[in-house]
Amino acid sequence: MVRKLLSFFIVSSVAFILSCSPESYDIVIINGIVYDGTGSAPTEADIGIRDGKIATIGSIHNRSGAQTVINAEGLAVTPGFINMLSWGAGPLMSDGRSVSGIKQGVTLELFGEGLSIGPLNERMRIDRWGENPDTHRWRTLGEGLDWMEKNGVSTNIGSFVGATTLRIHEVGYDDRPPTDEELQNMIALTREAMREGAMGLGTSLIYAPAFYASTDELIELSKAVGEYDGMYISHIRSEGNLLVESVEELIKIGREAGVHAEIHHLKAAGRENWHKLDDVVELVNQAHSKGQEVTANMYTYDAAGTSLAAMFPPWSQEGGHCAWVERLRDPETRSRIAREIATQTRDWENFYLMAGGGEGILLLGFRTEELQQYVGMTLAEVAEERGMDEIETAIDLTIEDNNRISAIWQLMSEENVQRQIQLPWMSFGSDGGTFAAEGDVLNRRMHPRAWGNFARLLGHYVREIDLISLEEAVYRLTGLPAKNLKLKKRGLLKPGYYADVVVFDPHSIADHASYEEPHQYATGVEHVLVNGILVLKHGEHTGEKPGRFVKGPGYYQSRN
Repeated sequence: MVRKLLSFFIVSSVAFILSCSPESYDIVIINGIVYDGTGSAPTEADIGIRDGKIATIGSIHNRSGAQTVINAEGLAVTPGFINMLSWGAGPLMSDGRSVSGIKQGVTLELFGEGLSIGPLNERMRIDRWGENPDTHRWRTLGEGLDWMEKNGVSTNIGSFVGATTLRIHEVGYDDRPPTDEELQNMIALTREAMREGAMGLGTSLIYAPAFYASTDELIELSKAVGEYDGMYISHIRSEGNLLVESVEELIKIGREAGVHAEIHHLKAAGRENWHKLDDVVELVNQAHSKGQEVTANMYTYDAAGTSLAAMFPPWSQEGGHCAWVERLRDPETRSRIAREIATQTRDWENFYLMAGGGEGILLLGFRTEELQQYVGMTLAEVAEERGMDEIETAIDLTIEDNNRISAIWQLMSEENVQRQIQLPWMSFGSDGGTFAAEGDVLNRRMHPRAWGNFARLLGHYVREIDLISLEEAVYRLTGLPAKNLKLKKRGLLKPGYYADVVVFDPHSIADHASYEEPHQYATGVEHVLVNGILVLKHGEHTGEKPGRFVKGPGYYQSRN
C-alpha cells in the first residue's frame, strides 16, 4: 500500500514538474527554417510557444507536454506579416475570419487611409447605422476596434485615425478651412484616438473632402500625433502630374510636425510620369541623410483600384455624394465637369487621362442590377456599346447607379514596381479588403491584391525572378513595419514576443488571383498562428478568432 502511494506520488510529482517546466509548451514548431524578421540569414531551429507568446527558440528535446507539434521540415517559419494598408474593417465586421489574408500569412491588418471607423459624431453614427440608437455601437476609434475584437476576428487589427473622418466630424463635406474652434476639436479628437491606440494620422488627399485640407491643417494634426510618438501616413495629394510636389509636401509635414512620415501605396501614375520615380527616391534619400524618417509601402501590381470618382474634379464632389450626383444631373454643370475631365491639369488628380482614357479603365462594381452586364468591360467598351463619348458614359453610369463605381486603372509600369520592391525602406500593403471566397463576395469583382499581394511578393518576385532575398522580403513584411509603427513585442520571432507565426513553403507559395478571376486564394502557406492560436492548419482555416486590437505607442505612453 505504501509503495502504491509512493508510486502515485512520484508519477504525480513528475507530471506536475513537467507541466510547470520551462520545457512545457502549448505548441512546438520543429525542424523549421527560421527567418526571425530582422533580415538576418535563416537558421534551423525549433520554436516553443506558451500562453500566446514565444517561449524559446533553439533545440527543443522534450515535446511531451506540448498540445500540438508542427513539423516544419523544409518550410520557412517567420513572424506574421503586417498589412500596412487594409480596407478590411468593413468585411471583418461581417466575417471575422479574414480568410484571404490569413491564407497569405497576414496576422495584422491596419486600417485608416483617410477614413477610419471613428471618431463619429451623432450625424455620422446615424448615417452608418440609422435612427435606432440601440445599434449605435461606438463613438470613438478605440471603441470601434474594441467592438471588433469582442465580436471576433482571426487576425490582429489596428488603425490610424483618418484625417478625412476628423474633417467630416467637424467641417462636413464643405470645401473650406476649419474654423479655429473646429481645428482645435479635430486636434482634441486626434489626441483622444492616439491615447486609445491609434498608430498615427492617415490621409487620402486625392479624394474629396480630404482634398480640401491644407498642408498647415495637416501639420497641426500631425503635431498632435507627434505628442504620442505616432506616424503620419498618406495617400499623397498626387501620384501623377504633381507626384514630386506631393512627396515634398509629405516630407514637409513630417519634418515640421516632427513625426515619421510614410507614403501609402507609392506609385508613379500615368506613362508620362513614370520617370518621376527617380526624383521621389532621391527626395526620400535626401530626407534620410538629414536624419528624417520617411518610408513607403506598396502593393505588388501595376494597376490601381479605386472608384470612378477619381476621374471627377474635387469641386464637383463638395457637399457629399448626393450633391455630386445632383451636379452631374444639371446640364450646364455636367458640361463643365466633362470639359475639365478631358483637359490636362495640375490642379487635381485626373485618373481618366492618366489611364490613357477609357481603354485603361476596367469597370468592376455596380449596385444596380441593370448595370451588372457591364462588369468586366472597359469604359471604352461600354461607351461603344452605348454609342456615346467615354466621359459622358462615365457620368451617366454614375447617375444611373447612384454609386461610386469601382474600377481598375492601368496606371503603373512593371519596371517601377520591381524597382520599388528593391527599395530598402519599402514595406507592403494590399490596399484591399480581406474575404472568404463564398456567398455574395463571389458576385463582386475586385482587385486581385486582396487575395494575392503578399504571396505574389514571395512567390513571383522573390522565388521566380530573385528580385530580393527571402530574408529581406520577410524583414520588409514584418520587422521593418513593426519598427516603423513602434509596435510592442510584435514583428519578430523572439522570446517574449507574441506568437504571430507563419509557416510556409518558399518553393511553392504563389498567388492565383487575376483581374478576370480575383476570388482565388493564395497557396503555399501551411500554418498561421495569431497570439499563439492556430488559425490556419495544413492550409485550412480553423475557425478560431484570437485576433486583438494592436495598439500604437500613444496608448502605452498615456498610461505611464
